[in-house]
Amino acid sequence: MTNQVSEFPTERTFQYQHSLPPLPVPSLEGSLAKYLDAVRPFSTEEEYQVTAAVVKRFGEGIGKDLHQKLLQRARTRRNWLEEWWLDAAYLELRYPSQLNVNFGGPAPYLEHCWPPTEGVQLQRTSISMWHTLQYWDLLRTERLDPHKAGNVVLDMDQFRMLFCTCKIPGVTKDTIINYFKTESEGPCPSHVVVMCKGRFFSFDAVCDGYILTPPELLRQLTHVKQCCEGEPAGDGVAALTSEERTRWAKAREYLIGIDPANKTILEIIQSSLFVVSLDDAKPYATAENYTPVTREALTGDPTIRWGDKSYNSLSFADGTFGSNCDHAPYDAMVLVTHCYYVDQQLKATDGRWKGSETVRPMPLPEELVFTVDDRVRSDVAHAKQQYFETTQDLQVVCYAFTSFGKAAIKQRKLHPDTFIQLALQLAYYRQHGRLGSCYETAMTRRFYHGRTETMRPCTLEAQNWCHTMLLPAASAEAKRKALLLAFNKHNKLMAEAQNGKGFDRHLLGLYLIAKEEGLPMPDLFTDPLYSKSGGGGNFTLSTSLVGYTTVLGAVAPMVHHGYGFFYRIGDDRIVASCTAWKSSPETDAEALFQNLVSSLHEMLHLATTAQL
Repeated sequence: MTNQVSEFPTERTFQYQHSLPPLPVPSLEGSLAKYLDAVRPFSTEEEYQVTAAVVKRFGEGIGKDLHQKLLQRARTRRNWLEEWWLDAAYLELRYPSQLNVNFGGPAPYLEHCWPPTEGVQLQRTSISMWHTLQYWDLLRTERLDPHKAGNVVLDMDQFRMLFCTCKIPGVTKDTIINYFKTESEGPCPSHVVVMCKGRFFSFDAVCDGYILTPPELLRQLTHVKQCCEGEPAGDGVAALTSEERTRWAKAREYLIGIDPANKTILEIIQSSLFVVSLDDAKPYATAENYTPVTREALTGDPTIRWGDKSYNSLSFADGTFGSNCDHAPYDAMVLVTHCYYVDQQLKATDGRWKGSETVRPMPLPEELVFTVDDRVRSDVAHAKQQYFETTQDLQVVCYAFTSFGKAAIKQRKLHPDTFIQLALQLAYYRQHGRLGSCYETAMTRRFYHGRTETMRPCTLEAQNWCHTMLLPAASAEAKRKALLLAFNKHNKLMAEAQNGKGFDRHLLGLYLIAKEEGLPMPDLFTDPLYSKSGGGGNFTLSTSLVGYTTVLGAVAPMVHHGYGFFYRIGDDRIVASCTAWKSSPETDAEALFQNLVSSLHEMLHLATTAQL
């Protein structure tokens, strides 16, 4: 996932797109067998027998027909899931997406050249913007090497969605609009939008064919800041993007209706490269405690970020940074790859600009002023109220575990990601006295337009290991044996999911065919164990390895009684963000992290006393 950038690349970023294999449809028997295996930890013997009978009937009856229809669909599409996934997982959802769907996170620069410092916000923002614009140029000119897993080429299509992309609300379903083009495809918008104190400004990031330098960007940002200093805050129209989707769609229609100029402003925001948010907050995070800046990235001021934008770059008054991104157009690895590139560039230059200080003559940023009336102001007030009520209910913690990291785990011949996942299962088991249904992201980018598959870490083997760990009479040998079985099962399931042999997306496809054809919903999807084991988006633990870089993100939990858990694994540290809803009496993100720490220590001790 590292950014290989070539001055004279032998491979272009998107050159392999047309040669990628289509997304396969797994066998029905295989998917149903895996599903039965996955529900077992959540059932009594009696419940399991009922579900087994339901699955048998499905496999011999309606499931067979639905599977044939799915195979038919796959014959005419290189990715049978793509359109469905976008609609079902993102665009048809009606609840507010800014907090429930978007991901956000802290920038890692505070760990080295940019510790929290006041008075440097604009200067640092101009430098980070410049590196981001260089990354856009790499994609425009296809100089970013295609990603590979070993020798296997991975799909790069999602990288087209990082810049010049926005979600548009609809009354029943949203849409995504993307203006990005490579140089060989044609012209691409090159303006950025800067938001400050509820106001919008825009300027072109390219002048006479050259990207603005940091001194030039600084001049533009200084102008924006000066316009807002000591002035009343703007109308905060951006807060509407944090609203329930249908309400936002209707508010947007009304906004366009009262003045056609409002439509032009919306189009400028939608087509912009990205949004820069100049925020007065001072989160003061540290390399050990990222909580303040992570919380701010997820739940900060809704009037200075455009919740539907694929990339909001958040600049805080204490010189720290974060981001907030719509999840619909791409998965987190796109932003992680970009942020890691910026992090590496800043490290290499010690966070300084060493080029020319000359500022060319160019137009100052233009303020974009929406025409509003009392109804719009009322809509904005309502949006802000519901947003603040929800954000105040979200508990966010983000800490670094510094006792060990990837190096120590690999030294014991164990997979670092599996290590964290099993530690999390044990932490949850210890805290809640039972196992939690768990979703881990598996990447399917080896297929055309592949995004993700569900990998379910809560296996029978994991359950047995957790149970053994808490048995006072269990010997170290018994614990080690159980751990090894859990490791092997997890690794096997992850490899299958990444190779298009998972079962969750397959079941979703069968469900959607039944729904589209107006058929009665098959019993498999209404059976209590379906949702109890996490099916239908009901996972108690929503987790993802963000990677082995310096970049981390965070998400809200998938269900009210659940947790959001993102983590990155460094050589000597593991940094994790954990979220929970305060209004759920069951959950506590702080306690889960502390239990995770205990689990990590126990597991390393277990793996050290006898190499597995």
